[in-house]
Amino acid sequence: MIGWHFKNYELKSDLNDPFERLFKLFQEILIYTSGDVSEALSWLTQLDKEHKLTDNTYGIADFIQDLIDKGYLSRNDRKGKFVPSNKLEISLRQKALDDVFDDLQKSKRGDHRIKQSGLSDEMTSGNRPFQFGDQFDHISMYDSLKNAQINHGIDDFRLTENDLEVKETYDKTHCSTVLMIDISHSMILYGEDRITPAKKVAMALAEMIKTRYPKDTLDIIVFGNDAWRIEIKDLPYLKVGPYHTNTIAGMELAMNILQKKKTNNKQIMMITDGKPTCMKKGKKYYKNSFGLDRKILNRTLGLATKCRKLSIPITTFMIAQDPYLVQFVDKFTQANQGKAFYSSLDGLGSYIFKDYKQGKRSR
Repeated sequence: MIGWHFKNYELKSDLNDPFERLFKLFQEILIYTSGDVSEALSWLTQLDKEHKLTDNTYGIADFIQDLIDKGYLSRNDRKGKFVPSNKLEISLRQKALDDVFDDLQKSKRGDHRIKQSGLSDEMTSGNRPFQFGDQFDHISMYDSLKNAQINHGIDDFRLTENDLEVKETYDKTHCSTVLMIDISHSMILYGEDRITPAKKVAMALAEMIKTRYPKDTLDIIVFGNDAWRIEIKDLPYLKVGPYHTNTIAGMELAMNILQKKKTNNKQIMMITDGKPTCMKKGKKYYKNSFGLDRKILNRTLGLATKCRKLSIPITTFMIAQDPYLVQFVDKFTQANQGKAFYSSLDGLGSYIFKDYKQGKRSR
């Protein structure tokens, strides 16, 4: 192919920088090791030996020193070990956000668009005729003047109400979201790591809300035998425990959090790979991992119905597709009149982000 090649003006990729190349890999490994810096560096060193990631000019020791100098690692005062700094935690969330948006650009899966026009600051590509009550700053002057010229001509040019067109908008509202993450033992069973993708999506969602929708709120809770809140900064360190699945405890905590919020729009998003197998009766746990236990199921469906009456929709992201699990999710979704997505691990981020953004537009 004939053409010009402007070699002197080529932009150098960050990946040509040995630190940036290793840093991206280190970030990925650190999530898998749940924030264990020593283990992550050990993995990185092993990968370096096998795949020759470094050379004589820049080695793993240089990379570690750069991590310290750039403020990505700090010392644990008690044990003296290196731990991720706040700067590194932010970079992990930013990387997760970038990864999810890359997936959104590559894939059209889960694109269930729900549109509703209203007063907003997010324009669509369409117009509609002006109606009483529309904001004047949404008027499309180009299209309105064109209509006036077509309707009245140049000699008798005038602009009337019937000539006006306004830009269609999506209705964006403030929203309070509780994200529930299943940390029961099944999230790492059968040779499939399901918790790491869940963590990465949660970090990305948190970063998007913090930076792009600062008036929205996001609370994150995890549930196993019990349920408890975690901070956004704790997400990289999240681990699966030897737990059953107490969906009931997670929903009760989520409802308690949302009932204290002053926003009108509230929702629960739940990432899970199984049916509820546990609930608490007084101080004791009632557990049954076999089939759909009637006591646990009825209590769970009752809470789903209560959320519906409180106008709290629940979106379930099921990262398993066994028939009996689908049966539970169908009943749960019908009780709440919410939504359910049966997602692969690779598509989880696309489903959650599209659902969150479309929910803001449709509510």
